[in-house]
Amino acid sequence: MSKLERTLILVKPDGVERGLVGEVIRRFESRGLRLCGLKIVRPEKALVETHYAEHAGKPFYDALVDYLLSGPVVAMALEGENAIKACRATMGVTNAADAAPGTIRGDYALSIEKNIVHGSADAESASRELAVWFGAGEMV
Repeated sequence: MSKLERTLILVKPDGVERGLVGEVIRRFESRGLRLCGLKIVRPEKALVETHYAEHAGKPFYDALVDYLLSGPVVAMALEGENAIKACRATMGVTNAADAAPGTIRGDYALSIEKNIVHGSADAESASRELAVWFGAGEMV
């Protein structure tokens, strides 16, 4: 059964630096998803640590935080039928080496670390992450 959902997508510093923001947005809009929030930010450490809180203490945590702090990030809220599943399919799997051609990561990602985009994993994560990146009144 389909349901209307909202989810968070981040274009990470590698995607912003490589000029892929427009292509990433195009791919999601082509799937029928609607932008309901969009901003470019230079995130502060506290925001990134809150975003990645579930990974705190893991061996890759510090590198993950440092990478998201390394440049501008484009945060977008997307809305649509089964948006979370649609976004995850459009992005491709996390590891660029395993991502299928035709997905964002399969076509553009360079490594597991520099994989262009982040997307919420499930409805609970989407709700939490949207609240981290967007304040009251920043989504329409």
